[in-house]
Amino acid sequence: GTQQPLLSRLDSFEALEAWRDAVIDLQQSRRFEGGCPLGSLASELADHDPEVRADLAAGFARWEAAIRDGLVAMRDRGELSAGTDPGALALAMLTAVEGGLLMTQVRHDTVALRTVLDTIINGIRRQVPA
Repeated sequence: GTQQPLLSRLDSFEALEAWRDAVIDLQQSRRFEGGCPLGSLASELADHDPEVRADLAAGFARWEAAIRDGLVAMRDRGELSAGTDPGALALAMLTAVEGGLLMTQVRHDTVALRTVLDTIINGIRRQVPA
């Protein structure tokens, strides 16, 4: 998808912030229409077609893994504390972006999207060792 290049290296706060900005910029350039292609398909098809649901789940899992891998790299370099749970943070980030994209589509602004992504990134910042 459009975000694959950005998702490939989410292993620093600069990269997380660049990804946040790219997601927001994309929504603004699309005039807040369309939401998330995966999310839209999931809401339309997941209940009716188990095979499509499995494909969509795999798509979300790839996103989640890309985010998690970057957070694991940050933890391994000592930029996040040893007790950080990259899996939980990655799932929270993915869930946040999906909800934020839906709110963007409904509200025709990116305030909710920016707010939720900033909140998650700030939560990750709290994992930086003192």
